[in-house]
Amino acid sequence: MLRQHEQPKQQVGGAVPADPPSGGSWAGAPRLSRFEQVADPSVYAALPGDWLLGLADVVDSTSAIAAGRYKVVNMAGAGAIAAVSNALGQARFPFVFGGDGAAFAVSPANAGAAREALARTATFVGEEYGLDLRVAMVPVAAVRAAGFDVRVAEFSPSPDISYAMFSGGGLAWAEAEMKAGAFRIAKAPPGSRPDLAGLHCRFEPAPSRRGIVLSLIVKPAEGAVPASYEAVVRDILALIEASPERARPIPDGGPPLGWPPSGLDLELRAQRAPGQSHWLARLKALASTALSTLVFRFRLPVRGFDPGRYLEQLVANTDYRKYDDGLRMTIDCTPELADAIERRLADAERAGIVQYGLHRQEAALVTCITPSIHRADHIHFVDGAAGGYAAAAQALK
Repeated sequence: MLRQHEQPKQQVGGAVPADPPSGGSWAGAPRLSRFEQVADPSVYAALPGDWLLGLADVVDSTSAIAAGRYKVVNMAGAGAIAAVSNALGQARFPFVFGGDGAAFAVSPANAGAAREALARTATFVGEEYGLDLRVAMVPVAAVRAAGFDVRVAEFSPSPDISYAMFSGGGLAWAEAEMKAGAFRIAKAPPGSRPDLAGLHCRFEPAPSRRGIVLSLIVKPAEGAVPASYEAVVRDILALIEASPERARPIPDGGPPLGWPPSGLDLELRAQRAPGQSHWLARLKALASTALSTLVFRFRLPVRGFDPGRYLEQLVANTDYRKYDDGLRMTIDCTPELADAIERRLADAERAGIVQYGLHRQEAALVTCITPSIHRADHIHFVDGAAGGYAAAAQALK
């Protein structure tokens, strides 16, 4: 979930607000005061029963990663969020980026627009990126009928933005149903395009400064005692909190810049106007990225835009830690810290408390959604640059 903070929200410290009313923008999510609370189920509020979950997932992302196309996979997952966000306009909704996919929740009033945006994104991803993006809409009522729940809280990594955390097992169940063929949305007709304004990837991968960029996923094992699982998550987070900058993978000053950016083709395909020739779009993208590279590299103010301040916000706004029915993080750490995390998780797995997947790589990748360079609530999704969450999920399986 994202929003500029226009009014104070409740900080979670014990009592959970009542279930929010149906319809309208999501305004009932409790806000976590500390990230360590993410594994505590009592700090989440239930979604209204008439809401729907939206899901997007790249089919066979493992093969795309093996072919070196993980930046494309990330753009496909982030594209689903950008498309829905643009389709809903000012309406805010909870969402989570998963590397090779995304999940979100919308009210019944916004479900039609979200469904159309997903259908168009699936067509776009297939035609422009050569990936098969499956998409689905799942009623929250169906999740609860199956014995699971969808509960949401907010965590703010900076004063300018909030991201949604999901609990209750509902997202995992809905994703499994989608992969089995249930609740699928048909792709839009050939040539359909979503509104992907703001989606870009002008930064290069950020190399590890401490030795390893570690992507990790930690989920409760079947039948695990919730308090035991929460204790394991707290132990892992305590190890990470003790690392410099909490093991944040994006350095001060932001990710590296290069020109032309390695993601230039991906961005121009996302932003190309209907009917515009590929070469004209490429020339415009080259000019635009050349200008932005100069502005950021030399911190040149342009028409009220402060590039230094933007980069500070970028670093603060990154979503390198999240929770969606399990802890998910991409961190920059020493080999010793990675080994300590793996030992703790291996012990917990043997005890029947967790399932986990880890993937070690040399750099982190950032995919951005910036609706306006003059607003502070721009979004920056972080993943490992060589497999990331998708590879960690394969290890978990």
